[in-house]
Amino acid sequence: MKIGYSEISVPETGTLIVGILAEGKLTPTAKEIDGQMSGGLARAVSASVRFSGKKNSLMALNAPTGLALNRVLLVGLGKAGEIDTLQMQALGGRVVGALNKFGETDAALVLDALEGCQLSNEQMVAEAALGARLGAYRFDKYRTTQKEEEKPTLESLVCMSGGSAAAEAAAEVRQRVGDGVYLTRDLVSEPSNVKYPAAIVEDIKALTAIGIEVDVLHKERMRELGMGALLGVGLGSRRDSYIAVMRWNGSPNTDEPPVAFVGKGVTFDTGGISIKPSGGMEEMKYDMAGAGAVIGLMKALAGRKARANVIGVVGLVENMPDGNAQRPGDVVTTMSGQTIEVINTDAEGRLVLSDALWYTQKTFKPKFMVDLATLTGAIVVSLGTYQAGLFSNNDELAERLLAAGKASSEELWRMPLGKRYDKDINSAIADMKNVGKGREAGSITAAALLERFVGDTPWAHLDIAGMAWMKQGDDPTVPKGASGYGVRLLDRLIAEYYES
Repeated sequence: MKIGYSEISVPETGTLIVGILAEGKLTPTAKEIDGQMSGGLARAVSASVRFSGKKNSLMALNAPTGLALNRVLLVGLGKAGEIDTLQMQALGGRVVGALNKFGETDAALVLDALEGCQLSNEQMVAEAALGARLGAYRFDKYRTTQKEEEKPTLESLVCMSGGSAAAEAAAEVRQRVGDGVYLTRDLVSEPSNVKYPAAIVEDIKALTAIGIEVDVLHKERMRELGMGALLGVGLGSRRDSYIAVMRWNGSPNTDEPPVAFVGKGVTFDTGGISIKPSGGMEEMKYDMAGAGAVIGLMKALAGRKARANVIGVVGLVENMPDGNAQRPGDVVTTMSGQTIEVINTDAEGRLVLSDALWYTQKTFKPKFMVDLATLTGAIVVSLGTYQAGLFSNNDELAERLLAAGKASSEELWRMPLGKRYDKDINSAIADMKNVGKGREAGSITAAALLERFVGDTPWAHLDIAGMAWMKQGDDPTVPKGASGYGVRLLDRLIAEYYES
């Protein structure tokens, strides 16, 4: 779907989408459009007893007589003073969904600044256009027998507003965030025979074209560094493991310490020798969604030229059962020198992150680190698919993440840490074990292990196991499948608090 921008006019074909305020009031631009339609829009709205402009409501009407339009789609804006960023994104996603159901190919969306609205004209257009892009996402790469009526039809959406040049400029910045979300969704959607560690390394190397510096640690280098925990996870796979480092130097102050994001990239997780049940195992292709989010975030930040120095680090491995695979009871030595007794080979993500986190904080000395991982099923039991779990050793960082989550609709819920949970991972023969006491506090003890590898660096761990893959598609900006969770959240964190 192509998104364009223009000044206000009545389109000659397709669907005209018009925002209507509460109580059926026309916005200033809607009145301007109405004048060009000889009052047809106002008559249509006043004649509709089922549409009052209530927030998030939609109603399709026949186009007024004398126009070549297919229809007019009314979109309820609610009260002007209550319109916000997330509402406009949802509006964009919702109208794309409706237009595809109609079988429409071309549409024009009319928006303008409203008295009392917290958003400018440019912001309204930018957020609606981003929502439309996100809502239009589909992963149809491998479909070969899809029926025509099952395919999306919308080819063009034009956002019309006064001062379209400024609106287009603002929208294009937001579209770079959409690029990052699309990349994450694509990576997470791909099957593991296509996106294995070396293949994702190539995707990361392609980011050099937009100014990201890339460094790849091969297994020989990781062995030299002593990354026994990460390398142990990949012993059962015929595919090599990697750490990939992405660096965006966007701050005017080149000496400014970077912020860092670390992602778990288990491209397929069988559970290893502690093998998972076969039912649902195909979903474990998205056990690299944490790494996918970091990669997409780096693309978004570089694309919009974020004024910040940012490091992205991803540990890329495949967890397979094999004669050479890691066994329950094995002890591995991490890059930090600390040892871990592997009680369960299916608790592998924390092993990957232990070395990745230690390497990141020692090598780059960041202001803070945030890691993202589809780490535990326990967090899904706790929070479902509405919020990710947040664990942190720093209150300021945690509060900023919580605020960014609300502002981006990628919400978080802070979970506890502490000495009582930490002692649950003490091992009888090593410094720690990779699981706690059975099923108790599984997501918390996993985070407690990670905390042992961050030193004094402010750190947050986001357990996104319930958020990486949506089975329902209830959010108009997040279709079923890979959500791209984390990109908008962390982009908002950087934009709000860490850009020069």
